[in-house]
Amino acid sequence: MKILLIHADFIEYEAKEKAIEQAEKLEKNFEKVDECLVVFVAVEKYDEKNVEQVVENLFDEINKVASQLNVKRIVLYPYAHLSSELASSEIAIKILKSAEDKLKEKYEVFRAPFGWYKSFQIKCKGHPLSELSREIRVEEVSEALRKEEKLKSEWYIIEPDGNLSKIELKEGNIIGFDFGSYRRLEKFARYEMAKSRKVEEEPPHTKLMRKLELVDYEPASDPGNLRYLPKGRLMKSLIEEYVTTKTKEYGAMEVETPIMYDYEHPALKDYLNRFPARQYKIQTPNKKVFLRFSACFGQFLLAKDMIISYKNLPIKLYELTKYSFRVEQRGELAGLRRLRAFTMPDCHAFCRDIDQAKEEIKKRFELAINLQEKFEIGKDYLELAIRVTKDFYENNKEFIKSFVKMWGKPALLEMWDKQFFYFIFKYELNFVDALDKAAALTTDQIDVENAKRYGIQFIDSDGTKKYPIILHLSPSGAVERVIYAILEKAYMEKRENKLPTIPFWLAPTQVRICCVSNNFIKDAEILSNELEKNKIRVDIDDRDLTIAKKIREAEMEWIPIIIVFGEKEKREFPNKLSVRIRTKQGDVIKEASLKEIIKYIKENTEEFPYNRLPLDKFLSRRPIFYSK
Repeated sequence: MKILLIHADFIEYEAKEKAIEQAEKLEKNFEKVDECLVVFVAVEKYDEKNVEQVVENLFDEINKVASQLNVKRIVLYPYAHLSSELASSEIAIKILKSAEDKLKEKYEVFRAPFGWYKSFQIKCKGHPLSELSREIRVEEVSEALRKEEKLKSEWYIIEPDGNLSKIELKEGNIIGFDFGSYRRLEKFARYEMAKSRKVEEEPPHTKLMRKLELVDYEPASDPGNLRYLPKGRLMKSLIEEYVTTKTKEYGAMEVETPIMYDYEHPALKDYLNRFPARQYKIQTPNKKVFLRFSACFGQFLLAKDMIISYKNLPIKLYELTKYSFRVEQRGELAGLRRLRAFTMPDCHAFCRDIDQAKEEIKKRFELAINLQEKFEIGKDYLELAIRVTKDFYENNKEFIKSFVKMWGKPALLEMWDKQFFYFIFKYELNFVDALDKAAALTTDQIDVENAKRYGIQFIDSDGTKKYPIILHLSPSGAVERVIYAILEKAYMEKRENKLPTIPFWLAPTQVRICCVSNNFIKDAEILSNELEKNKIRVDIDDRDLTIAKKIREAEMEWIPIIIVFGEKEKREFPNKLSVRIRTKQGDVIKEASLKEIIKYIKENTEEFPYNRLPLDKFLSRRPIFYSK
C-alpha cells in the first residue's frame, strides 16, 4: 500500500462519473472538509495477502501522524495513481471501509467514494510535516503462522507425580486447578492461554537497561535492533562465552554458518512453512534471500553433507548465532524481551531413534537448569511449559512424568489433537516478568520431520540408511532475554524491599574504590593494580565529589563491592580496608584485608569467564552514554 498524507486547510471533492463498473453507490456526490489530514490511498496487490494486518498498519501510520499534528478530522481518499500494482476493487473497498471504521473510534472520518472520477481542490498548510508519503508493507505469513493463530489446544497442569488437571480460562480466571502457592505458574498459564503478546506499557527493565548504561534503542535502525553500550556489551559477551563453554563441555561441536539463505531453496522454503516465525527478506544481486531466525538452516545443510554412522550418534552441533532475525509484529516489541535481531545459542542433536532422543533431551534439560541457576534466575522465577501432540503424550506418559519430576514442581502442559509443526514434543523454561508477561528462555524440541526434509541420513548397524530424530536446544534462550530476565528480577526484588543486584561475575564493575579525597588516588591505583592481577574488574572514583555522594552513586549502579579509601585505609593497607558488600538483604559494612577481599571475589567468580573493565578505570575520564 502506498499513501500520501496532506495536512490541509481544506479539501473539497465532487464525484463526476463512474471509473469502474464496481464503483460504490454514492451517498452524496460533493463534500468539503476543513482542517483535516487527507490520506490518499492506493491499495496494492500485495495487500491482499494479509488484509487485517494492512488495516492495522494503516491505522497505526495515520494515527501517528494525526497525533503529531493534533488533527481531529481524517479524509480517506482512494487514489489509484500512486501505484501500478493495484489490488482488486473488492479488497480495496474492504480495506478502506475497515480503516474507516477503526479510525472512527478516535476521529471524525470522511471517505471519498471508490471507483469514481472526481474533481478536487486542496489547500496544503505548507509546514515541514504537511506533506508525507509512506509505503505500508506487511510480511508474508507462513503456513505455520496461520495455523498457529487458529491452533486450538487443551490445557493442563501436570504435577511431579504425573497427576493431570485440565484447566480452562473463563472471564480472566483459570478454573480446574488450585494453584495455592504457585501464583507465578497461574500468571504464566493465564498469559499463555490468552495468547496476547501485545505490550500495553513499558516493561520496567527498559528503564533499567538505559539507566545502568547497558543497552539503548537505535532510532536509525529497524525497531527491535538495539545498540549495546560498553557495559552491556561486556555482560552480553560474558553470557555468550559461558553458554558456549558449557554447551561444548556437554559435547557439542561448534560451527559457523551463513546468516542468509535462498528463499526458493526447496527444503528451506518447505521448512519456513513449518516454523511459526516471520522473516526478513532481501533481494541480493543474485537471488531473493531471507535472514535466518535460528541456526537450523546452516546446521541441517551441513549435516546433510556429513557421513554419519549410528556409532557417532548422538551428534551435537552448536552455533552462537550473531544474529538471528524475526520480524516480530509492531506492538509486540518490548526492550530486550522481544526483538527483531537477537543472539541465539542453538544446539542440535542428531539421534538414532526416539528412545535415544528422550534420553538425550533429559541431559540437555539438566544443562539448561544449571545455566539458569548461574544467571541467578533459577526455578523460583521460571515456569516449565510442555507442549505435545496427543499421540506422543499417550505413548510417553512415563517420560513426561519423569521430566516434570526432574523439574520438581507443577508445570503447564499444552496438548494438540494433531501434529501441526515439525516437532511432537517441546519444552520451555519461561520467565514471568513484573508485568505478568512471559518470555521463553531455554527451549528444546523433538523434531521428526526435518531429517527427511533436508536429506540428513546415517548408516545403521544393519547397513541401511535411516533418518535421525533431531533435537533443537537453545540452552539459555536468546542472550538478550537473559539480560532482560536479570533486570526484571532485580526490579521485582526491589519491590520486595530487597537491594537489586546483578550476578557478581556479570557486574561490569565488581569493585569500586571511592577516594575520600584526591590525595589518595595514587594509593587507590596501587590497590586497583593488585585486584586487577587477580582478574577483578575495578575502577576508581576520582571525581571531585563528597565521599557520601560517591558511595550513593556506586549503590545506584549496583556495584557489588565498594572500598572507601582514606587516611586510615592508607595507613593499614593491605591488612585492613573499609568494605561495603552489596547483598539482596542490604549492604554489609565491614573491615577486611586485601587477601580476604580477593578470596571472597574468587569464590564468586572462579568458574565463570572473565573480561577486562569495559571503560576507563578513572570515572572522571568517562563519557556519559545516557542522560538520566
